[in-house]
Amino acid sequence: MLEWLKGNKIDHPLADPKRAREIVDELPADAMRALEEVAEWLDSVSRTEGFSASRRFELLDLLDGAAKNHQRKLAQDYLETQRQQKFQENRLWTAAFDFWKLLGDGYLQCISLHDPSVTAVRRSLPVIVARALRSLTLQMKWILLRYGQVEPRIWRELSRLYQFAEEGGFVENEVAIYPGAHGRGSVKHEFLKAMMLSASSTDSLPPLRQEIAERLVAYLAPMYRLGAHPAAGANYCFDLAAAAPPARLIQRDAVKPAMRFFGAGAAFPELKRLLAELVETGALPPDVHIGGQFENALVIAAMQHLAVYWSDQPPARGSERRRMVTRLTVVPGLGEMLKTLNPVAVDDLDFSGQPAVESWIADNVSEGGYGAIVPAQKSDWVHIGGLIGVRGEAERHWGVGVIRRVTRDENQQRRIGVQLLSRTAIPVKLAVANGGARGTGQAAEPAILLSTAPDRSGEVGVVMRAGFYSPRDSLEMSAGAKTYLLIPSKLAEGSEDFDWAKFKVMQKTA
Repeated sequence: MLEWLKGNKIDHPLADPKRAREIVDELPADAMRALEEVAEWLDSVSRTEGFSASRRFELLDLLDGAAKNHQRKLAQDYLETQRQQKFQENRLWTAAFDFWKLLGDGYLQCISLHDPSVTAVRRSLPVIVARALRSLTLQMKWILLRYGQVEPRIWRELSRLYQFAEEGGFVENEVAIYPGAHGRGSVKHEFLKAMMLSASSTDSLPPLRQEIAERLVAYLAPMYRLGAHPAAGANYCFDLAAAAPPARLIQRDAVKPAMRFFGAGAAFPELKRLLAELVETGALPPDVHIGGQFENALVIAAMQHLAVYWSDQPPARGSERRRMVTRLTVVPGLGEMLKTLNPVAVDDLDFSGQPAVESWIADNVSEGGYGAIVPAQKSDWVHIGGLIGVRGEAERHWGVGVIRRVTRDENQQRRIGVQLLSRTAIPVKLAVANGGARGTGQAAEPAILLSTAPDRSGEVGVVMRAGFYSPRDSLEMSAGAKTYLLIPSKLAEGSEDFDWAKFKVMQKTA
């Protein structure tokens, strides 16, 4: 395909408009292969001299449009398969990220090569800048989906593009960024999508909730607030002179000419209104378009997350974090935890070997959890919301935690944030009590009790297999030689991996 890259003249298949259209029409039906091929064409156009800025834009527009359905399908494939083989996951991610990176580079090149005296290009600049900004936002999105660190390059280009639009006087000009009913917007809107996506800390969400959050961020962009001075509803700031992410505004921050202040503005009450309507009616209003059909529970969770980060008050840490280094012993998932705590508690005996124990390094500790570094060669099972058994090197007993954050630092080390549900993990057996809605006669199931005594509300926490909790059924819990009646109070957290529930507890005498 690249044999023609010789010499300095434009000897390129896409130089002929008719041949360019034929090439686009001949793209493979397979989304990943098609996107990989489009990325090759984008790269070849960028590396070929002689194309005018207007012709480059025409070719980018052609390839951008041809890839639209393919990149949507690839993103859907990536998000719908929760536990893919590493090779396949990497190929899907790379195809998507490379496409957005090369597309953005192409639009940036159009801007750098444009001739202000050429009317056609000058009129297209708001569209080109807006598309370049969107491509940078989507590169950020794909980095966050993999819990990576956003490159300084992205912040630098976002700053450069926004300043270019400010100087050109078209920041707020509404244009048709893409064809279609929902394709209109402005440079300001596209810039704010990137800023609000970063400020919303979506990398603490599982991938599908990240996707929903990003779409909500995009949908509400016209309501955000942006200005050169602090204002109500603008809780974050971004320094156009620094290649660094935006930060929560602190009152003592000095205002500099290159700083821009932004926040949810009118989008915050609108988000809360939409959330209340979704909870009450089970559906979003028909005029709300977030680009797909998602389970209500996922949309509600994404909205609740955004509401926390868009409010005037930043999320508060539950307990003080201490900088210290300690080694953690970790086991993944409920089954491995039960095997570790008490092999007899597991119905299906496994003589294949020891539990899947790993060693992590915690570099900060609080009453509520750990911040840890995960060995690169291990822990392919690590994901947001994953249940783990954890024990510090100075501790006698196992605790139970949930992975709440996964990031990658500049050295590509994975850094994990763990919330401790309990520092006590006690293996127990659960069965539906007499009179339960599901009936009796089912075999008792292993589970983990999270405390040695009820809390102030007279409740105990229990972790059990996913789907076992029912608000209609009381349970009998066997702990050693004693039996207790558990009356359901609430499901604290349900996931594909486990149910964490609260119960009122009463000891049975007979």
